[in-house]
This record gives sequence, structure tokens and C-alpha cells, in this order.
Amino acid sequence: MVWQEIGGWGFDPFTEFRRLQREMNRLFEEFEGIEEAEPAVNVWSSKNDLVITAEVPGVAPEDLRVHVQDDVFTLEGERKAEDPGEGVVVHRAERASGRFARSIRLPYPVDHDRVTAKYRNGILTVTLPRSEASKPRQIAVTTD
Repeated sequence: MVWQEIGGWGFDPFTEFRRLQREMNRLFEEFEGIEEAEPAVNVWSSKNDLVITAEVPGVAPEDLRVHVQDDVFTLEGERKAEDPGEGVVVHRAERASGRFARSIRLPYPVDHDRVTAKYRNGILTVTLPRSEASKPRQIAVTTD
């Protein structure tokens, strides 16, 4: 019954919009002949560090490349497609595969020499320490 779905018994329009967006993205990627998947990322900062986490399940750490140039962070990689073998009929294939790249403009300069990247359980965590020159400094006020 349509009313039960719309009446709040499990229907979430935002979930449906996200599903529709994924399907439209997949349609255009296939149309272009390039299947790129953008991993979801979170970015947050403290007064000393900027932290970026990216969801990259199924991607081997050696297939990831992390770059920081000037004020731009870039994550590149490739999720290899599964080969179900010969004589197998695929009924549904929703997991993205192929090359991906994600660039994010950083809010302040970072110390390139101290950037670290760790991979655990399909999550890449990149810590970008803030450069000393960009940290706020307290200025003493004097009188004449």
C-alpha cells in the first residue's frame, strides 16, 4: 500500500534520492566509457592537525596514492573488478570498480614532511599537521 510507505513506515525520501543519484552517476559513467568511483571522505581539523578519512574498502593499500601539493590534497587509486569466472551469470553488480581520484583544497598550509597515512578496515586516515607558520599567534599589546 502506497500510504503505508509514505506515512512513515520505513520510507525515507532522502535515501531514495541518494539511490537515484548513484544510479544516474552510474548511467553517465557507463555512457562516457570511464567508470570512476569517488570515495566518500570526511575532513575535520583541530588547531594542530587536519584529518581526512576516506572509505576505500576492497582497495589494497599499495593501490592508493596520496599527494599534497601546495594547498591541495589528492587521493588516487583503483578498485579492481571481481571476476566471477566463466559460466557464471551476474544478476546484480552494484559495487563500483575502476580508477578514482579525489582532490580537496586544504584550509591552511600543512607540513608536508610530517603527513602520515594509515589504512585499517577499509578506511584510509591521513593526518596533515598544520605548518607552524600558519598557526595563530598571540600578539602582545604594549603601551607607549
